[in-house]
Amino acid sequence: MATIKGLTQGGHREETVAADTAMAGDIATALHRTETIRSGFVRSALAWLWSAGLLVLLAFLVLYPVAMLLLGALTNTNPVVDGFGVLDMSLANFTTVLANPNVHVALANSLVACGGGTALAVVIGLTFSWVVVRTNTPCKGFIAATSMLPLFVPPLVAAVAWSILASPKTGLLNTILAAVGIDWRFNAYSMGGMIAIFGIYYAPYVYMFTASALRNMDPALEEAAEVTGASTLRTLLTVTFPLIAPAILSGMLLSFIVMLGIYGIPAVLGTPGDIPVLTTYIFKLTNWSPPLYSTAASVAIILMAVTAVLVWLQHSIVSSRSYTTIAGKAFRPAVLNLGPWRYLTLGLAVAYLLVVVVLPLTALTIAAFRKFMFIRTIASLFDERQYSLIHFERLFANPLALRSIVNTMEVGLVTAIVGGMLAFAIGYTVNRTHLPGRKSIDLISTLPVAIPGLVIGVAYLWAWIGLPGGLYGTIWILALAFIARFMPDTVKALSTSLLQIHRELEEAAWICGKSLLGTIRSIVLPLARPGVIAAMTLLFVLAIRELGSSLFLYTSNTMVMAVLLLDYYEGGNVGITAAFSLVQIVLLALVIGIANVLSRGEGGTETGMARAG
Repeated sequence: MATIKGLTQGGHREETVAADTAMAGDIATALHRTETIRSGFVRSALAWLWSAGLLVLLAFLVLYPVAMLLLGALTNTNPVVDGFGVLDMSLANFTTVLANPNVHVALANSLVACGGGTALAVVIGLTFSWVVVRTNTPCKGFIAATSMLPLFVPPLVAAVAWSILASPKTGLLNTILAAVGIDWRFNAYSMGGMIAIFGIYYAPYVYMFTASALRNMDPALEEAAEVTGASTLRTLLTVTFPLIAPAILSGMLLSFIVMLGIYGIPAVLGTPGDIPVLTTYIFKLTNWSPPLYSTAASVAIILMAVTAVLVWLQHSIVSSRSYTTIAGKAFRPAVLNLGPWRYLTLGLAVAYLLVVVVLPLTALTIAAFRKFMFIRTIASLFDERQYSLIHFERLFANPLALRSIVNTMEVGLVTAIVGGMLAFAIGYTVNRTHLPGRKSIDLISTLPVAIPGLVIGVAYLWAWIGLPGGLYGTIWILALAFIARFMPDTVKALSTSLLQIHRELEEAAWICGKSLLGTIRSIVLPLARPGVIAAMTLLFVLAIRELGSSLFLYTSNTMVMAVLLLDYYEGGNVGITAAFSLVQIVLLALVIGIANVLSRGEGGTETGMARAG
């Protein structure tokens, strides 16, 4: 009996232990499920919070200023006098602007100058891309580098240099022509002069797009055309160029869009020749007494609308047809043997370098060191007694010049750091995650492509000038305007580097227990370092060069180099203008050189800075 009782009690104990074990397992499962749900909820909340934060930042940088610009175009109140509390909404400004013949003339001049410049840019860029990729021309590395050099020359500096070279009365080239007995003269202060400068300095946009397309195009189609007896020229016109039409159109429209928003070149070359364009007309409206901010906002909206239509047209043309030329099999781009003609193509590259770099730099150097620009004879050009450091002494004796250099460096540094961080956050969110709202983030961050720099300046003026205690009059408003202005360029430069990193590397880090931030810090950032450095360098360079956005946002305390350079030129101080231009070029060269050193061994900054226009 005792044995049976013991067995019974033992069985009960086993059942009790089993029941307790099962209950503990159920509790553990329930706790794990609860923890999983809570963790998933936290991750979802953080994802939404991150996306919402980026959207708020983008709305602050892009949507709010554009909305205020539109409000400014629809109201007749002056923000300086009346503020934003009293609004009189109407379409009167648009009606007045659209009926104004001066606006018609400015718009027509803008279209002619930018259209002619774009046509010249296409010819130059397409020629050099074909020479580099598809011919046996010697020194192709030199030609490729030469084709990109104009991107690093500020438009204002280029215009100033060519005004010294090709002024109809006192230009250095015209002085030389007169000395050798040639009656023909260059005239930079003309529509032809503006078209030439636009074309030669914005050809790299076309070169970048078309060179890449030519490298990736299967040569079998061209070979088939040659088998049928087509000549090289006919193959180019009927096969090669039509197949890379998206690249040509993209480069062409991008060049046109950038030219349309440039202020420096028309201000230096168009104003003396009485050739108003939309950008110079907008700035003139804000300089009248009293300033016509509402009218300027209306013209700025028209300029932005024209740009937006061109961006939409580019997208529509490229996406409406199939241009597939890259197949699954490997291929090598065909190289055309030019024979003796290859030295002619090399000569064209040397001539282009002479026109865009050597001649302008020589003109600036002569003007900066020569006491007086009046040159009676060619012999006096080489008279060392006519040269001194007087213009540099006067430049650095001006406290405003020193302050502008410091301000420019501060704005460039803030723009590079803050803009680079924001661009990395946007690029990573859009390209490496599936977070909610990433398509909206991508769309809003791309919007500034359709907004010229001058319009950004007017928009930020309207957004902040009437608000007490706002950003207007500080370094920050310049930096924020630059960040918004160049956000698409920076995000694109960073996205290219991010897309080259395989997701397997991040997944391996997650398996090893790394958090998302830890993975970014230890895996993504080190691998994307060249792209990050290039993007920040790009922002720094663009901040130093930018004139259009700065014109409406600077004060005497926040004067930047580009604006002061224009002031010196408009004041007739050619020598000081040339000296200041050389200072700006040296600073740009130092920044680019330092960036190349930082990224040495992991790729230079040329790829990321390719759109520094």
